[in-house]
Amino acid sequence: MLVRLIVNPIASSVTRRAREPVVAALASEHELEVVETAERGDAIQLARDAADRAVDVVVVLAGDGTLNEAASGLAGSTTALAALPGGSTNVFARTLGVDHDPVAACDQLLRALAARAFKRVGLGVVTPPNGTDRPFLFHLGVGFDAAIVEQMEHRSYLKRYIAHPAFAIAAVDTWLRHFDRGTRLCIAAGEDVVGIGPYAVVSNSNPYTYVLRRRLTIAPDAGLDRQLAVTVLTNLRPWLLVRAAGSGLADARFLTASREIVQRADLDRLVVTGDRPFAWQVDGDYLGHVEHLAVRYDPDTLTLVMP
Repeated sequence: MLVRLIVNPIASSVTRRAREPVVAALASEHELEVVETAERGDAIQLARDAADRAVDVVVVLAGDGTLNEAASGLAGSTTALAALPGGSTNVFARTLGVDHDPVAACDQLLRALAARAFKRVGLGVVTPPNGTDRPFLFHLGVGFDAAIVEQMEHRSYLKRYIAHPAFAIAAVDTWLRHFDRGTRLCIAAGEDVVGIGPYAVVSNSNPYTYVLRRRLTIAPDAGLDRQLAVTVLTNLRPWLLVRAAGSGLADARFLTASREIVQRADLDRLVVTGDRPFAWQVDGDYLGHVEHLAVRYDPDTLTLVMP
């Protein structure tokens, strides 16, 4: 097969020790070209170019942000996407069952390519006011959720070494100093108001993320074989946040039972409207502040290589 390997050389887990055996293994069995990203957004064009040239598979050795960009470039094409872990958390790779070690994950990938283990899936797609669609593989976060990611952007130097403690610190700091807890976001499906609150996540898969080796679930009904699921917290009281996080690391029972948390699944279209500009992020990438977002589910739009 013709394979393009996209590498983010500054991603958290991309080291020479990990990269060299991956390149050697892929080149030993396939026609391989290796390209690197230099700045944000590069992977979109690198993947789109691969699709235009009918490359069989784009492999991404990077974190979730670069993987999201590659998926954006491949959406609607027949070129397959494969994930190798190169970031600090690698949510989507782990969701698919990819090994946490890049070399072991490459062995999985070679077996999957030999078996032609491909799966066609749908993506969530969000359209901001500027009209530029942005697909998401696992989630769209708005309000408080995205404000935490925004603060993590200011701590990018910590992500490489202590990503999970840094996220916890950013969450507390955001709650205390960097988010207006009076913010109200209205999430609507047509004429139906799904929920109103300062925190919402639209999920295309499950889990939301990983904390060390543990899955953090916020939308138990989300999955790659279903349409979108939405979770809305109606307030940011500390006890609610703590119980919700604890539930997500356990059986998610409180998340589905609490009257202060809205859960809806199998939605194909949503609109998010804020009473003031709100932060938004896709797959862990902060993308700015807006007052309105249109969200939809696009079925049968991306081919994945399944380990």
